[in-house]
Amino acid sequence: MNSVKRQKQRKVLLMGKSGAGKTSMRSIVFSNYVAKDVRRLGATIDVEHSNIKFMGNLMLNLWDCGGQDGFVENYLTHQRTHVFGSVAVLIFVFDIESREFAADVINYSNIIRALSECSPNAKVFILIHKMDLVQTRLRDQLFAERADYIRGASEGFKDSVDFFATSIWDQSLYRAWTMIIYHLIPNAASIETLLQQLAEVIDARELILYERTTCLMVTHVTRGMENENPYTDRFERISSILKTHKQSMSKHTGIPAGTANFAEMQIKTGRFMFFITRLTENTNLAASIPPSEQIFNAARINILLARPRFAELDIASRPRAPAEGGQGQPPSAQIGAAEA
Repeated sequence: MNSVKRQKQRKVLLMGKSGAGKTSMRSIVFSNYVAKDVRRLGATIDVEHSNIKFMGNLMLNLWDCGGQDGFVENYLTHQRTHVFGSVAVLIFVFDIESREFAADVINYSNIIRALSECSPNAKVFILIHKMDLVQTRLRDQLFAERADYIRGASEGFKDSVDFFATSIWDQSLYRAWTMIIYHLIPNAASIETLLQQLAEVIDARELILYERTTCLMVTHVTRGMENENPYTDRFERISSILKTHKQSMSKHTGIPAGTANFAEMQIKTGRFMFFITRLTENTNLAASIPPSEQIFNAARINILLARPRFAELDIASRPRAPAEGGQGQPPSAQIGAAEA
């Protein structure tokens, strides 16, 4: 099979008031920092550009924009088309403890107007950040109040803007960035179709696909009794565990955290079996299955058989050419099954 690897670039703006936490969250998600290490990061000067490879064929062109008043004024005037043109996603970060919240929203409104003018089809995500600084009993109410106020200033984007309460000290940051990345993945539907079929073949209660470098969840399939799992943040918890494990491996082996990885992890109990294994060059697969050695062994074989098809989706920029003398099949028709 001849496959053309053509990266799909997506321009992402990361904006908000200086000190809101933009660079800290970017460093945790994409540069394998841990929360306690971001204190040494300085303020962003003008725009910091990062080209981040994700899932093989997706290149995030991330613009971390300094939030000082002078820089923002320059973005809105002299660099308006340059900054706000061809934007796929705007991530705007609000500091929950800002004493100038009304002024922050006015600044946001001006940016929204520029985005509407230059990139009307962009997607807007709002991260109301540093929620760990708010008393637990007040968080939901304060978040809802701030979100309603910000939505009112979102103009043409107010019906589509998504809000997240985030902190660098818990799983909320991974949840927000997982949703952002999912929006940017060009072939997410094809990946989900194939993952759903694999889950049915191996009788998995749940399959969770993670990007190897960032440990962010790409997508998941949940079946049967797992739909009633009360731990709704379990996917982000696993992201956090994987990230911490990479840091530990880096510390003890000297391998950079961005490239440190493991072959497989297994947990076997009388109620379930769970394992995380490498699926492709760019992804890890977590599987929760019934407590049966036969199902466990068959699942591992079937995942091995499915790897080439998932690898093809990692890098494919166009559908696979049909076989000679026949019609090509969709991704959902490509998995065979080993008997349990």
